[in-house]
Amino acid sequence: MDKRGHFRRLALLVGLSVTLLPIHWACARASTVATPAKSSTLQLAGLRGAVTVRRDERGIPYIEATNQEDLYFAQGYVAASDRLWQMDLLRRTASGELAEILGSSALEEDKRRRLFGFAALAKQMADRLSPQVGATLEAYARGVNAFIESLDNTSLPAEFRALRYKPRLWRPADSLIIGKLFAETLSATWQTDMMRAAFAFLPPARLAELLPSTSPLDVILVGSDATIKKQAALNLPASFPPRGASSQEILSEISEITDTMGRSLQRVGIYAEELAASNNWVVSGRRSITGKPLLANDPHLQPSAPSIWYMMHLTAPGLHVAGVTVAGNPGILIGHNDSIAWGVTNVEADVQDVYLEKFDKDDARRYMTPTGWREAQSRREEIKVRQSPADPATETVEFDVTLTRHGPVLLEKGGERYAVAWSALDPTTNEFEAYYYINRARNWSEFSAALKAYTGFPLNFIYADVDDHIGYWAAGRYPIRKTGHGTVPYDGATDAGDWTGYIPFQSTPHVYDPPTGIIITANNRLIGGDYPYYITDNWAAPYRARRIQDLLTSKEKLSVEDFREIQADTYSYADAVFITEVLKLGAPLQDSSPEWRELLAALDGCDAMMNPESASIALSAAMRDSFLRRITSGALGAELAGKYAWSGSGTFVHRIITTQPREWLPKEFDSYQTLILACYRDARELLTKRIGPNRSQWTWGRLTQVRFQHPLANAPLIGGQFAIAPVPQSGGNYTVNRGPLVSMRYVADVGNWDNTRQGIPLGQSGDPASPHWKDQLEGWLTVKPPVFPFSKNAVMNATTGTLVLVAPTAKP
Repeated sequence: MDKRGHFRRLALLVGLSVTLLPIHWACARASTVATPAKSSTLQLAGLRGAVTVRRDERGIPYIEATNQEDLYFAQGYVAASDRLWQMDLLRRTASGELAEILGSSALEEDKRRRLFGFAALAKQMADRLSPQVGATLEAYARGVNAFIESLDNTSLPAEFRALRYKPRLWRPADSLIIGKLFAETLSATWQTDMMRAAFAFLPPARLAELLPSTSPLDVILVGSDATIKKQAALNLPASFPPRGASSQEILSEISEITDTMGRSLQRVGIYAEELAASNNWVVSGRRSITGKPLLANDPHLQPSAPSIWYMMHLTAPGLHVAGVTVAGNPGILIGHNDSIAWGVTNVEADVQDVYLEKFDKDDARRYMTPTGWREAQSRREEIKVRQSPADPATETVEFDVTLTRHGPVLLEKGGERYAVAWSALDPTTNEFEAYYYINRARNWSEFSAALKAYTGFPLNFIYADVDDHIGYWAAGRYPIRKTGHGTVPYDGATDAGDWTGYIPFQSTPHVYDPPTGIIITANNRLIGGDYPYYITDNWAAPYRARRIQDLLTSKEKLSVEDFREIQADTYSYADAVFITEVLKLGAPLQDSSPEWRELLAALDGCDAMMNPESASIALSAAMRDSFLRRITSGALGAELAGKYAWSGSGTFVHRIITTQPREWLPKEFDSYQTLILACYRDARELLTKRIGPNRSQWTWGRLTQVRFQHPLANAPLIGGQFAIAPVPQSGGNYTVNRGPLVSMRYVADVGNWDNTRQGIPLGQSGDPASPHWKDQLEGWLTVKPPVFPFSKNAVMNATTGTLVLVAPTAKP
């Protein structure tokens, strides 16, 4: 059923075997902070004053310091005590240093990351930080390093002991490089540009239908569709597809590259399928029972163990903030302070362009530019590759990166080379610094000023404050092209695709106190056709946004509990529409066709809720997948149809099933009725293969299950401690509750911060021996994120253990 299965496979850790270092895996790691006694004290060099670390029953740290430098030092120390191996894995993934610990199976992943040069970019970013933000990262790094230096071979986290290595010291650039992984997973659009080019043999009108940029269900925030701009013409380079390579071969190569890069993103829990990652919404006080705004956010990323998010509460003079961060990043990325709350989703903006570069046949170092031949830059990378699972010794593999004026050469096929331009590779880009100022913002003016400092991949930031204001800003960098929209490769020898700058900050989409009192984003199209700049043509289907809007407007006044129920909602617009059309198609034939009678009986009465026990939803979802595959195979050929997926495929299926145009009907069928019956047979075959012949077992929860995969879970001998049993899935790609992809849930009660709810899928700890390894799983499954205390009294009441960190010269 899933054409993108190759994106979901996690690479098996090569060769871990019985020859690995003998370790007592039942022993818990020694960590004073991770499981504090009722009250204890620890001396740490590097502190100026005392820091109090309280933990609640979920192991969430509430850190209180007398100054902000000590606060971030303690945050780094505490985060490392819970998640050090995850932190090391994140920085190794981004910098292309996985093969050093995982061996040759990770070499291609490392090569792909070295192409982008993230490590050098992060160092440049660290050198350009403002003094106060730089000091924050320095203090955090010192705290991480204080924990690293306290470890020996017996107290290292289990993963380090298994792989026989110790982490190097943490640097400020290590915190910044994590942002590049998020940029990669949330803004990689070059594959879609190549796919669109490969499909350009279709008539323009049919290609526009296949890759739609609008939907009748769109929920617009900025502007209107009173006027719709025409899509830019697809002006392909004359030599596309390249000599000696077919469109099929190009898409196969792209699929292989995407698979390679996706493996490591999935391993660390940052992979976002088709860029679609998150819901958020906010209502003003006039729509809530409290008279103050309510705000919700649930980011959607690949499930992993441990979870990608890490919950924290931070207090120091001038700062009081709580929410989630990523272990390795100081401060809070999604959460609230005393005055404001915020959440984020992905815009899905097009911030990558592809260029077919013309290299000199007689001198492979030269390529053509508008001003003549230019010598390409070359960068030699040296990658350490582990040779044996039983021995950490490595050998060095050299790898050359070719750089053009547009960016690195990412793909070579048929003698042609394709370079990619990407806003994330701009050395002035910064994905982190804005959050320092957001954490301290007290009103919309300060919040929007903080967002002006955000120069990363575009994100939908939503906002609410205690003075009953709400807002939205699609902040980040959007390139402006000299010509066209960059939706297909440019001819790199011309200046047609050159970037002339970025959309000015004040012109990026934003809204403040809209008359409706509601703001919703769910990776859907948010701008009307009259918006003057190009954002993208590749929006996610608007099903989630439309359902959220329906539910928010179904009541006059909303509560935190209403928001939680919306986050739990599994209604599938996609299946509701598909089943309705199938029932209409089959109604005239049920008396004469036993197969149609059987199908209609199976779908009749379906409420379109993607609940684990639903049989009709399992059947409908399998049929929808078959319908898309057969329709696209008829138009593109079977070899091309399955090579790549795109965000708008749901919108495309919606249009075809509701209008049933003759020109899209595959030639082997004489009607949509016969096509639907073929899809029914495909679905039965799939369900039999995946579940078995007993039709009473054909349920959504048996067809789809949630798997939280630790990178070492499949390792022989030692993997069992990291394994988490799969659980039946609720929801799917087109429901508000996206099931396994929900990486965090958050509902902020601006009128009572102590009533705010927040939770992650598993637990705070990365140690499987810890009681907080997966103690939040039940709350995640039932969509009941617990209260996250904020006020001093609430925190004190929730405290189950306290650790005081002091400098060695201080008296306890």
